[in-house]
Amino acid sequence: MGLHKILKLIVGIVGIVALVVAGMVWANNEAIVGGDSQNLVDIMILLAWIVIGIAVILVAIFVIKGLFSGNAKNTLIGAGAFLLVVAISYFAASGAEEVAMKDGEILSASGSQWVSAGINAFFILAAVAIVLMVISGAKKLVNK
Repeated sequence: MGLHKILKLIVGIVGIVALVVAGMVWANNEAIVGGDSQNLVDIMILLAWIVIGIAVILVAIFVIKGLFSGNAKNTLIGAGAFLLVVAISYFAASGAEEVAMKDGEILSASGSQWVSAGINAFFILAAVAIVLMVISGAKKLVNK
């Protein structure tokens, strides 16, 4: 059985389970509004975690498969560029102060710097993606 057929089978099973649970939730709508159906909500949350887990595992499998079947030079260039963006984001991040959080705990200066670095890296990568999409669109317009 091919991988495509296995994935279609898994998606079908998860979809059927999701439809059954969603039907149970819709049938007990009054109980949900009244707050009496914690069990149904727990089932939906569990199903969501299972789907996320399956997605993460499949992504990891295909990434590893792509690493070994593709061109190693291009893979290393991409990984190096990503690490460069993270390094630039980390060193450009402000995080010299501790931050009080809502639950009363204190986020350390290092944790604050990592949070700021993550936000910076997101904006850098988003900006690069937008620029590349604009350039690609412009090239397609020029070539027509």
